[in-house]
Amino acid sequence: MDLLKKLDELDARLKVVSEIVQDPDLVKDKKKYKETMSEYGHLNEVTELGKEYRKILQGIEDSKMMITAEDDPEMKEMAREELKELEERLPHMEEQIKLKLIPPDPLDEKNIILEIRSAAGGDEASLFVRDMWEMYIHLCERKGWKYENVEAQETEVGGFNKIVTQITGKFVYGTLRWESGVHRVQRVPATEAQGRLQTSTVTVAVLPEAEEADIDIKPGDVRVDVMRAGGPGGQCVNTTDSAVRLTHIPTGIVVIQQDQKSQIKNKEKAWEVLRARLFDLKQSQLDAERSSARKLMVGNGDRSEKIRTYNYPQDRITDHRINMSVHNLPSFMMGNMDEMLDALNVYAKEEQFKELDS
Repeated sequence: MDLLKKLDELDARLKVVSEIVQDPDLVKDKKKYKETMSEYGHLNEVTELGKEYRKILQGIEDSKMMITAEDDPEMKEMAREELKELEERLPHMEEQIKLKLIPPDPLDEKNIILEIRSAAGGDEASLFVRDMWEMYIHLCERKGWKYENVEAQETEVGGFNKIVTQITGKFVYGTLRWESGVHRVQRVPATEAQGRLQTSTVTVAVLPEAEEADIDIKPGDVRVDVMRAGGPGGQCVNTTDSAVRLTHIPTGIVVIQQDQKSQIKNKEKAWEVLRARLFDLKQSQLDAERSSARKLMVGNGDRSEKIRTYNYPQDRITDHRINMSVHNLPSFMMGNMDEMLDALNVYAKEEQFKELDS
């Protein structure tokens, strides 16, 4: 890709968008206003980097000319030092620009519905679901995000077969979007008397939360059932019909919400989860990049489909998509995941740039 040509195109686009921003009628359309301001901010960031990039290129050219034309040995040496410094800065600046050329995804600012389920491994898998959930909750606390459990299916050993959590805050989906998939744990279960290593898996799905304006659900497409809430082993939690089940008939998606004592609150939460699942399905169908990512999202939970392995004996976490390993697993499970999350987001940007460049 010719970066200078691309930067020239973006400079021209910034002039057009700058005029649109000054139109007083823009604020009347909230969606268009938000999209335009987002593009305006992005273009400003790229063009500022472009100015710095052009200064470096001009400096390299000037230094080369000085080395050729200058008679003074001291001035030549100064020019050589300047050239060396600028040539070292150039590749880093090019990488910065390439990553910035990818426009921000408006989904990145959305809140999420986080679903974690046990897959292969029985009780040990359910215990790791709890560990994974606690890991993400520690991350929420570090970042100042708010969270609320929507659904939790506890097991008799203290784990979860499934837990669904709503997370709200700044750049939540953009941070966690690549967590979706099969997570594999290798450790000696607390219930293992012989001390044998076990491999178990859980699945994680990160769904961008949808507002009513994002997804149109026809009332006739959803069947609403109310029932009595149940606990582990089928025991009764309360004696009122507070649990709510929504069935989206066209897709077959079923959402059950029973954690709240109020039927009204359960229904509200169930609709939020249903909208999120349908929105994610819609985005997967429309967006090629997210569609390919979704195919790798959960699978059937088989041990061979892992995206990441948590190896307790070796104190190592490995993300198989980017072939990256980090150590200090206890710290990672306390939500100190930034190094891994940042590397995944950079990798995703680089892959997007390759598509842009092709």
